[in-house]
Amino acid sequence: MITKQKKTEVVADLTEKFQNVKGFYVIDFTGMTVKNSIDLRRALKAKNIGFWVAKNTLIQRAMKDAGLDFNIPEDVFAGQSAVVVGYDDPVAPAKLLKEFIDAGKVDRPKLKAAVVEGQYFAGSQLKQVSELPTREDMIAAILGSLQAPASGIVGAINAVMRDVASLVEEVAKNKAA
Repeated sequence: MITKQKKTEVVADLTEKFQNVKGFYVIDFTGMTVKNSIDLRRALKAKNIGFWVAKNTLIQRAMKDAGLDFNIPEDVFAGQSAVVVGYDDPVAPAKLLKEFIDAGKVDRPKLKAAVVEGQYFAGSQLKQVSELPTREDMIAAILGSLQAPASGIVGAINAVMRDVASLVEEVAKNKAA
């Protein structure tokens, strides 16, 4: 039995952790083997992704205290739940969870719900969430689009210089003839 004081501490800790997240996922880890659980935790930790296990009511209370109200259906918080959070990249946990499920050929962990940048996704939408562009992908796309005009200008200047060089060469040939 967990004491009221301990529950208060857990909620305060979870609330603090929820305040800095860009995306979080509620997963059902029931039925995972110890080895799979350890492998998952190591993979998450390596990518700076948090993983917490707590009672459903404490998770809900912490979300409420952190100001996270996404109208997540009550049935999401049935059974055992863990929270996986992305601090740097809100999509990274979905990609890692999908990779883990695909590589391990297991059906656990099972996504119950996800919130990415304030948008709620049902548990059945893991594939769609994992296909969203990561933060690095978006930065690369923005940089690419910023560099495109510059490389276009450089290409145009090079073409003009090439044309001028061939014109000078033709003039030189004509004068020599």
